Amino acid sequence: MNLSWINIFWVTRTLPIFALTACLALLAAPASADSRDDYNVEYNQYIATLFLPPEARETLGLIKRGGPFPYARDGVVFSNFEKRLPRQKRGYYREYTVKTPGVRSRGARRIVCGPPVECYYTDDHYETFRRIRE
Repeated sequence: MNLSWINIFWVTRTLPIFALTACLALLAAPASADSRDDYNVEYNQYIATLFLPPEARETLGLIKRGGPFPYARDGVVFSNFEKRLPRQKRGYYREYTVKTPGVRSRGARRIVCGPPVECYYTDDHYETFRRIRE
C-alpha cells in the first residue's frame, strides 16, 4: 500500500481534529431525560419576561406587589404532585392564574412561584413549564 504525503497529512492532522470535534459535540449535547432530576422543566428552557404574554407579565407584576389577585385560587399551594418542577417542601410553590383572553374560566395558563424569586410559566395546565428569566 503506497500512502502519499496527502494521505499521511490527512490521517495525522485531520482525523484527530475530527475526533476531538465529535467528542466535544457529544459532551455538549443535553442530558437525556433519564439522567436529569425527575422534573420536566426542559433542559435549559427559559422564557424571558419580555416574551411572556401581556397577561402573564401583568400577573407577574401582581405577584411581586403581593396582589390583589383577581382569582380566589391565586396564591394557593401548588403541590407539584407530578414532579414537573424541582422537588421542594410542601408549601414552597404557589400558583397564580394568567388570564386567557376569550376564556370564561381560569383557563390553562399559570405562573407557579417559589421564594425568593423562582417562577415558572405554563400555558398547558401544568404539563410543561419554562422558568421565567428576568
